[in-house]
Amino acid sequence: MSQVAPPRLAVTLGDPAGIGPEVALRALAALPRPWGLHPVLVGPLPAVERELLALDTGLIPVPVAPGADPFAVATGPEGIAVVDPAPGTPLPAPGAPSPAGGRAALAAVDAAVDMAVRGAADGLVTAPLSKAAVRMAGKPGFIGHTEHLAARTGGREVRMMMAGGGLRVVLVTSHVALAELPARIQAGTVLTTIRLAHDALVRHEGIARPRIAVCGLNPHPGEFGTEDEAEVAPAVERARGEGIRADGPLAADGLFGRVRELGYDAVVAMYHDQGLGPVKLLDPDGVVNVTLGLPFVRTAPGHGTAFDLAGKGRAHGAGMAAAIALAARWAAVAAAPAA
Repeated sequence: MSQVAPPRLAVTLGDPAGIGPEVALRALAALPRPWGLHPVLVGPLPAVERELLALDTGLIPVPVAPGADPFAVATGPEGIAVVDPAPGTPLPAPGAPSPAGGRAALAAVDAAVDMAVRGAADGLVTAPLSKAAVRMAGKPGFIGHTEHLAARTGGREVRMMMAGGGLRVVLVTSHVALAELPARIQAGTVLTTIRLAHDALVRHEGIARPRIAVCGLNPHPGEFGTEDEAEVAPAVERARGEGIRADGPLAADGLFGRVRELGYDAVVAMYHDQGLGPVKLLDPDGVVNVTLGLPFVRTAPGHGTAFDLAGKGRAHGAGMAAAIALAARWAAVAAAPAA
């Protein structure tokens, strides 16, 4: 019986002026050895060296030469390969967004995406970047990792999933003003979200017939507004017609406290705070952000750059460690031979 190779993960450092380099190194140092996965750091080598001087991780950075396969570099038991997409670029000081930080963060993401698209990496784990810093760096329309990754992979339909506290929540909409929500809740959009949630659970969690709860947009779905009856309910019915075990529209306030009791494997929520509030309440430090719909696994911690903590050695790596562990598991399940 052939042995499955450890999942190859490109771990980006995020904004080097934030806590990304620190949490990435803390997370890798905290994982049991041998790792059971093959990580490569992507971002400014000086940021890695700076953090390793401040942290007692036992890790040794091993620079990867331009054009070399980072996953074929000999690192030894304590080494971690580092791909620096822009060697020699000045490193911004910790503590504030800057054009330099935005450029470095986006360059790392793009380099990691290139690895995954050409099949050199099985997945991405992205440390936090600053949207403001990326915009300062000349990308005024930048919305976030999720949208950028979709654009870099051909404009795919993608959705944000947050996992933590025993919940998996997939969002129909993410970074949208509440005033715009009614127009965004359309049957086709809701159906795509249900499908992506279902496919992810089957492919990456190994759940043969997952059950999915679908929230309504309005309080007491059916009593207020028209969106739940006109858009959400038809989407659920179409999903059921495709063999997906979906229920809804359901009242979110009564659903989240009973998800596990009712046997649901995931919840589809209509908007950002409807879905993410319960997850972050249950697991504020270990929430993982997952992008569904990409041709590779992508995860991230559920927190931001925390510029106020950068350079102080006070950030913890729990969220990043959870993101790395989930990416490794999802990549391994997807690669495993069918039973």
